[in-house]
Amino acid sequence: MKDSSSNTVTGKVDSIEAGKDGYTAKISTAAKEVYFATISIVNVGGPENYKQLKIGDNVSVKGEIWKTEDEKHIKVTEIVSVK
Repeated sequence: MKDSSSNTVTGKVDSIEAGKDGYTAKISTAAKEVYFATISIVNVGGPENYKQLKIGDNVSVKGEIWKTEDEKHIKVTEIVSVK
């Protein structure tokens, strides 16, 4: 199994959907790819690392990427930057 913890997605937040333990942000990259980023307090290592993103934010996140037939997802383990 390859180490996928270094996968990074950078792009603009298009939408946010609240979830049980956090939220999912739809991020569009410069390469016109769309990722659904699941962000929760537990997965980013606690409240001190957790940020509530806003629509229009330019973000960079790291985590575990997986794909379904028609979608790309990332379970965020680190919010690298928000602009």
